[in-house]
Amino acid sequence: MPGPRSAQLLARQEQRESNARVYPRHFPFAIAEASGSHIRDLDGNVFIDFLSGAGVLSLGHNHPEVVAAATEQMGILTHGLDMPTPAKDAFTDAQLSMLPAGMRDRMKIQFCGPTGANAVEAALKLCKTATGRSDVVSFQGGFHGSSHAAMALTGNVSQKRAITGGVPGVHFFPFSSCSRCPLALDPETCQTNCVSFLERALRDPNGGLTLPAAVIMEMVQGEGGVIPARKEFVQRVRALTRELGIPLIVDEVQTGCGRTGSWFAFEQYDIEPDVIIASKALSGMGLPVAIVLYDEKLDVWKPGAHTGTFRGNQLAFAAGAKAVEIVRRDDVLGNVRARGEQIGARLAGLATHPGVLEVRGKGLMWGIELTAPGDGRTVTELAEDVQARALRSGLIVELGGRDDCVVRMLPPLNVTAEVVDIALSILLHAIEGAYVGAARAA
Repeated sequence: MPGPRSAQLLARQEQRESNARVYPRHFPFAIAEASGSHIRDLDGNVFIDFLSGAGVLSLGHNHPEVVAAATEQMGILTHGLDMPTPAKDAFTDAQLSMLPAGMRDRMKIQFCGPTGANAVEAALKLCKTATGRSDVVSFQGGFHGSSHAAMALTGNVSQKRAITGGVPGVHFFPFSSCSRCPLALDPETCQTNCVSFLERALRDPNGGLTLPAAVIMEMVQGEGGVIPARKEFVQRVRALTRELGIPLIVDEVQTGCGRTGSWFAFEQYDIEPDVIIASKALSGMGLPVAIVLYDEKLDVWKPGAHTGTFRGNQLAFAAGAKAVEIVRRDDVLGNVRARGEQIGARLAGLATHPGVLEVRGKGLMWGIELTAPGDGRTVTELAEDVQARALRSGLIVELGGRDDCVVRMLPPLNVTAEVVDIALSILLHAIEGAYVGAARAA
């Protein structure tokens, strides 16, 4: 790779597109078509897609029923701003119905710009407006987007270095990342001291922090390396924010819509947040739409306080309502949990692999954190080698985490056991090949 036809389009892209593009640098091919869990490039190569459009393709490529729903809507209405329509009403019903029973009747829905980052921006504005406060607490390792304010909430410093005059008032606290404890403690005996640090800082009149407008967190840090929060950590953050009257924003952009085995990941932590951000997989097929779900007590918006020209994507609404119907009818969440168990069992052997620090995952969101080889390469170069070997064998996987040392998988939620088994065989072979090469070189 790339084959001649892909190489031609990659060269044209190099000549005409922004240097900010990412994925063609790791996946050097041009896409011809896709279906389900598979992509075919212009030169006839077929790949298992365990990136799924960065998680947006919850039902895989071109699910026929979702495509049909969007196609039918295309002949009726495509763009409606924030006007009510039957498609929008059905989508709203579907999204509210997927909330835990105790939350459905008190949550409002905000349609904003079509990306997760815009939903983050809207949630921040809402909480600042409702509380009259300005500061925000975020967590180390978190990712909330690349727009100006969302980037300020993101832990990755490299994105921020080139940008002067960032959004002020963001305070970072340790996340429950136990394999790389930010406080250098033993996770078996620390009593989740990372959250104790936050508790003391916010309760201490000499702690240096004024009461923030919001606390924002992911239940599973995705771009941060697939790091599930400990249940105690999340529950104590929720108890603290409720005690102090601080809105808790849960960023479910990557974990939402069934990715972790429940519709929203926070359900597995037995909490109820004040604000939920969702985007990526809402339409089930990659049509852009984003929402903010929030407690009606926060509904202090004035008309036009937060707008977005493309907040009325009727195709995404029709597709998203159909996607929820399919998730329920086909027990897609049951498949997510079953396939998650399959992946966990198959990767269990990596626990003793000298080149693997940790295997982490929930549902169909998995990461394998690698450690540096003995041949002088960095861990980033090793992870890129694993990714490239997997691609040459027909599997698309992503990288993430610190130094891009985590090999990540985001399969379609309706992926079959057979496809998972083939993909894991390819991935395990790629990991072994990368480390055998490293051992020989050393």
